[in-house]
Amino acid sequence: MKRPWQVTFLGLLFIVVGLAGLIYHLTDRPRDRSIVLISLFRILAVVGGFFLLKGYNWARWLLIAWLAFHVVVGALHSFWQTITHLVLLLVIAYFLLWSPASKYFRSASSA
Repeated sequence: MKRPWQVTFLGLLFIVVGLAGLIYHLTDRPRDRSIVLISLFRILAVVGGFFLLKGYNWARWLLIAWLAFHVVVGALHSFWQTITHLVLLLVIAYFLLWSPASKYFRSASSA
């Protein structure tokens, strides 16, 4: 089955966002104690985006969990960060779990 354009867009988006965040955090605060953990989460976004494009079902669950984690982190910062990440989570989860995407991941895993 052909990959839905929404899956392609989201896979590329997570790769770009993960790399941009990784570069930003490494240059902004390279000696911060939490840089290893922050970098790990940014790398997870890149890995999830890459394997999403390859059609791995676990990658969509990884990216949904990644966003859910950001909802929690946003709650530690501000109300608006929480709402922003929650809306992103709902929209992205919708597109990763809707019928055409589910069919794509089901067919990709059986191929």
